[in-house]
Amino acid sequence: MILLENELKVSASYITKKFEMHKKKSDKTKATFKKSKNKAKDFWALRGVSFDVYSGDTVGIVGTNGSGKSTLSNIISGTSTATTGDIFVKGKTSIIAIGSGLKKELTGRENIKLKCLLSGMTSKEIDAITDDIIAFAELDDFIDQPLKNYSSGMKSRLGFSISVHQEPDILIIDEALSVGDATFYQKCIDKMFEFKEQGKTIFFVNHSSTKIREFCDKAIWLHDGEMKAFGLVDEVVDAYKEHVAWYKSLPRTEQRAYKKANKEERRNFDLDNYYQETLRNDLVTDREKLEEMFYPTKTIDKMKFSVKMLASCILIVLLLLGLNYVATRPLIEIIFG
Repeated sequence: MILLENELKVSASYITKKFEMHKKKSDKTKATFKKSKNKAKDFWALRGVSFDVYSGDTVGIVGTNGSGKSTLSNIISGTSTATTGDIFVKGKTSIIAIGSGLKKELTGRENIKLKCLLSGMTSKEIDAITDDIIAFAELDDFIDQPLKNYSSGMKSRLGFSISVHQEPDILIIDEALSVGDATFYQKCIDKMFEFKEQGKTIFFVNHSSTKIREFCDKAIWLHDGEMKAFGLVDEVVDAYKEHVAWYKSLPRTEQRAYKKANKEERRNFDLDNYYQETLRNDLVTDREKLEEMFYPTKTIDKMKFSVKMLASCILIVLLLLGLNYVATRPLIEIIFG
């Protein structure tokens, strides 16, 4: 894929992410069928996140634990979906987190094949890069051992090596380099700088402000699910560090009260109020499109009756064809092909 200078690669508009906090697993199952009497509490992991990132941008994502960094990373990578809002991603993404997408029962070599197959690569393409992946990860004889025998650092090395050898256009690194030795960390940073020189887009989640400054030119500061700042890395990191210093200066009782108030605010987030606030504060040129982003389920409900009928007819026909296929073929033939 040819990367164009200043090409828009990732655009997030009014992204929110809600999780339902069920007390018991059975309540979650019942809620799926709308039979649970125990209403789950809502927890808004993200609340109104918007930004544009271009080709060649290296963006650090900073924030305290629970601020929504990993949730945002997963939405950008496509491994999770936003509750409302719009996310535009142009190009192949690859996310690196400790053990992300790796199966502990499989060997390292088997995990390489699985992850690459899931990314759309052919067996021939996988075979061509497998030796390079193993060499970069420095796993040697461990590559044929089950992943459950790996340390967290070994998992991180394998995950990083697989991801970078898939040649993604957008690389997302979520704390994956926080484990392991300094030598391998520098090796990963060198590879990331290589990607940066190629004009690829990189998101780098890390608790270390020093590492963020070292590698990134822009940064996003998330705080309790909200984006407090987005811009040049030094400005954003300085603002984040200033906030952390302010918080640490508070007495313990005030720290607890501050955390409690923020948790309540996330639980009680009101999407309707946020929508009305956005209408007031933003120069909205397409109100209908904005409503679709905030209320995606309403868009489905507004489908024309004829479209719904057509979709229903297609489903019925497919179901009948499937039943006919099963009825006219021996069961053993269906199972074993």
